[in-house]
Amino acid sequence: MIPDERFRKSSYSGHSQNCVEAASVSEVSAIRDSKHPEHGHLSFPSSEWHAFLQATQRGAL
Repeated sequence: MIPDERFRKSSYSGHSQNCVEAASVSEVSAIRDSKHPEHGHLSFPSSEWHAFLQATQRGAL
């Protein structure tokens, strides 16, 4: 379980937009819906999450 205080909202998010929150703990990264954090989160190995972010930044996805 990842504590709520570890999650941070995307810097691209506005007050009325749907967005995600992300958290990293040790070797695990997690994402969740910022509007419904009570619904839980999806966890990934941190290396896979970073690879996903890099792929989106270079337009590979």
